[in-house]
Amino acid sequence: MLKRAVVIDSGSCFTRGGFAGQERPQCVLRTVLVQPCSAGTPRDGQQPSPAPESPAGFAADPRSYPLKYGVVEDWDGMRTLWRHLLCCCLKVLPEEHPVLLAESPSCPASDRQKAAEVLFESFGVPALHVANTGFLSLCAHGRVTGLAVEAGAAMSHVTPVCAGQTLRKGTRCLGVAGDHLSGHLHRLLLQSPTELSVLQALTKKVLTKLKEQCCYVSLDYEGDLLQKGSHQPARFQTPDGHWITLGKERFCCPEPLFRPEMLQHGCPGLPQLARQSLHTVPEHARKHLLGNIVLSGGSSMFPGFPERMCLELNFLLQCTGTRIEVLANPSRGSAAWAGGSMAASLTSFQHTWMTKGEYQEHGAEYVHTRFQ
Repeated sequence: MLKRAVVIDSGSCFTRGGFAGQERPQCVLRTVLVQPCSAGTPRDGQQPSPAPESPAGFAADPRSYPLKYGVVEDWDGMRTLWRHLLCCCLKVLPEEHPVLLAESPSCPASDRQKAAEVLFESFGVPALHVANTGFLSLCAHGRVTGLAVEAGAAMSHVTPVCAGQTLRKGTRCLGVAGDHLSGHLHRLLLQSPTELSVLQALTKKVLTKLKEQCCYVSLDYEGDLLQKGSHQPARFQTPDGHWITLGKERFCCPEPLFRPEMLQHGCPGLPQLARQSLHTVPEHARKHLLGNIVLSGGSSMFPGFPERMCLELNFLLQCTGTRIEVLANPSRGSAAWAGGSMAASLTSFQHTWMTKGEYQEHGAEYVHTRFQ
């Protein structure tokens, strides 16, 4: 009898892993590999290893990012990362556990096929299921029909799902997400009166923490810009003891999710993309999606983000006559993993696995037939 399924969600920033039925991931790794060095030269025969959360002792080592914008650029790197996750963090024998793999809406078909090849050939997993992160985000909210609005670290997506089927032609992508917002915040701060050397010394990790602790989404961006005293400033202490004061930067930072043109992106913002996506769905099914709009991803965690999405969607879709509610679970930052954990634990899910026997009979390309 097969043991509990392992659920893996590899994003551009973090890779989450754990077992089906768990409420939260058992381990979270950065999706980064470090090649240890000695005097600036790679050690002979030394294999890359996943980057630790703390950069201590690794600051000078070269790093590689095997997954970028939902696309795998280094399969050897992903293999190393998954092996560390399975064998060192979860401490399992991969050949004994089915694997549910979360897949970004940006993932090309070739990556899905390669993932099946790696997991069956390199790890010998007994069974595999590949699921879209948008669908899994809905599962985390107990839905199989709805519209998933995901704002992650490298990309944002809007994905319509009907009765468990991802409607790929309706999926919309926005090239603005958490990493872009951190860079935007840094540029905004460099225009502030804070000492320049303090701002220039900010690392990506500190900027991310600053963004998460101090920034929020405005419900009236233009009004807040005009009324300078309407919002309280926030103070943030850097690890080296300096203080940074944020004013309008607090709500200007996440605004490109709604106005991508602020970062020179020609794509519409997330509410407009959601409307576009909904209009690709057959009219008889559209009303079911309108009642199940779900937010997920770390960049959806800004205070005010759910309220702003709800406000704009009700304005954009007022012609439908439907009052739109936006579902925003407090733990939505890891909603895709949680949805995978929930789905893989269901008895009704067990017939959906692609088995190792099917892989051996049909080859890796069978993954496209098995998972639409």
